[in-house]
Amino acid sequence: MNSLLLPTYFPSISHFAVMAQSENITFEMEDNFQKQTNRNRAYIYSPNGIQLLNIPIKHSKTLHQKTKDVLIENEFDWQKQHFKSLEAAYRSSPFFEFFEDDILPVFEKQHTFLMDLNLEVFDIVTKCLRMKIEFKKSSEYFREPTDMTDFRHLVNGKKDINSFEKYTQVFDDKHGFINNLSILDLLFNEGKFAMDYLKSQPIV
Repeated sequence: MNSLLLPTYFPSISHFAVMAQSENITFEMEDNFQKQTNRNRAYIYSPNGIQLLNIPIKHSKTLHQKTKDVLIENEFDWQKQHFKSLEAAYRSSPFFEFFEDDILPVFEKQHTFLMDLNLEVFDIVTKCLRMKIEFKKSSEYFREPTDMTDFRHLVNGKKDINSFEKYTQVFDDKHGFINNLSILDLLFNEGKFAMDYLKSQPIV
């Protein structure tokens, strides 16, 4: 399968299931930024249930701004807040300490552009998963690509209708199983078994 995806911040499990089941990946680089999508968001399982991690961005005065041109608003200490939230959510999970040092650079290094951050996140998570995958970057925008399966809709959580097999989550005794969170939820709870899980899940 050749798949077209949008790079996002600590992508959803559906994103990584697509990648785990694809021979070739192309990242969309020419799309226009849309608010309230996972381009700058991730969802984790906190002690209080589902929690949004949102990267603040500098809003453009132009109507249509390409995602690759979006700047991060680093005046807010969002990195510290996000890491504290991850600690509260996953410190007691089986594999948090195992991967903690691997993901720490995301919260220590400041990026100017959202796309650069998202691509670094992708690189870090694929190494954690031991996922060997090469990707290409698109050089023009295709409304309807003909030689790839278009999974760009997965960037919008409301359009992502994938439903996955249950696995043990830290607070599932309080709130039950929460489907299709950030890949971090699967990584911290399943560790080395995450890749087998991703390869076995049906994708819509």
